[in-house]
Amino acid sequence: MQTGTKIITLDNGYHLWTNTQGHGNIHLLALHGGPGGNHEYWEDTAEQLKKQGLDVQVTMYDQLGSLYSDQPDYSDPAIAKKYLTYEYFLDEVNEVRQKLGLDNFYLIGQSWGGLLVQEYAVKYGQHLKGAIISSMVDDIDDYVKAVNRRRQEVLPQTEIDLMHECEKNNDYDNERYQEDVNILNINFVDRKQPSKLYHLKDIGGTAVYQAFQGDNEFVITGKLKDWHFRDQLKNIKVPTLLTFGENETMPIATAKIMQKEIPNSRLVTTPDGGHHHMVDNPAVYYKHLADFIRQVEENTFKGE
Repeated sequence: MQTGTKIITLDNGYHLWTNTQGHGNIHLLALHGGPGGNHEYWEDTAEQLKKQGLDVQVTMYDQLGSLYSDQPDYSDPAIAKKYLTYEYFLDEVNEVRQKLGLDNFYLIGQSWGGLLVQEYAVKYGQHLKGAIISSMVDDIDDYVKAVNRRRQEVLPQTEIDLMHECEKNNDYDNERYQEDVNILNINFVDRKQPSKLYHLKDIGGTAVYQAFQGDNEFVITGKLKDWHFRDQLKNIKVPTLLTFGENETMPIATAKIMQKEIPNSRLVTTPDGGHHHMVDNPAVYYKHLADFIRQVEENTFKGE
């Protein structure tokens, strides 16, 4: 596949921005989080894997409603109903795969992207050589409990009470509330500061994020609050790597349950890594990823 940027036109007429880096016969498709996030933390993935002695062609893309891809008018109820669904984003992954000519490939996804990897491996697993679920649990209730525990670790009770009051009143613009969210982000999402992932201005994706997540990473008010997938994990048949940061929002205790439920899987963790542990500690993150891909290629991968 040719490297660089390619704009693809979906069957629905919308356009998605894609970018391919690296060379070789091993193909990795990278899914970003959010939803409504973007591709940026995958930009050096091919380079990082090359440092680990592995040639991989990495393709990333911005999902519909994110950054460089088309952003529909989600204020239109008909558009929101059609495109703000799990089913749409899952099938979008498969259409991207088809239009890029990918098959027998690896699929990696972080956070929301990791949710899509789980669902893709069940519905479209015949196209996969391996799956990488990065920083995403299989049951959102476990996540909610974990982020509430994280608040207790770094914020005084007065601030936690304020956050709960703001959330109760839908007062997410409260300046003090957002300052507390920023403290949580620095401790558990983007531990490497200053973050390379912050923008001077909001450049899209908010509508999708709010529809599924809510205002921030530490509250779930959208559709994700009803996401439960544990009973489907047994249907993931491809070799699977679970990778979590040791200081992130997603509970490693749940990751251990997932590892037991997914038939041929391994769990690894990244020291001093937050939710974006590929940025916080890339040397460890990409060693884990390279080891996994290399072992699957050599047919020596064994789950734990």
